Amino acid sequence: MVKPPLRTKSIGFKVSEEEYAQLETAAQADGRTLGEWCREAILRGGSASDAERHDPALAEIIGVRLPLVNVLRPLAAGEKLAPEAFDKMLDQISEVKHELAAKLQQQSEKPQREKPSGGRR
Repeated sequence: MVKPPLRTKSIGFKVSEEEYAQLETAAQADGRTLGEWCREAILRGGSASDAERHDPALAEIIGVRLPLVNVLRPLAAGEKLAPEAFDKMLDQISEVKHELAAKLQQQSEKPQREKPSGGRR
């Protein structure tokens, strides 16, 4: 196991009660201590929830995948999709694709926990 570098320097800053609660919630949601989360967010150049800082290519891939999933399955089941419904779906995807990409990227950055074997081999 590789040891992290020895951290000997400290950085401090003041936040309001509300800001502290927001930071604490974000750290807990990411499964990290507040200090670890803040260090990583600062070194990354932004907050973990800042979707614009995440890979835009991933957001576009999600923007293509979502219509495929949401349109092809109903079509395969013999259902029809009205043009207005399709346009509304595209608008919704445009609004959420960056947020979804950020969540996927955060999940892929979390350390993988070992899963119990469950008896299968």
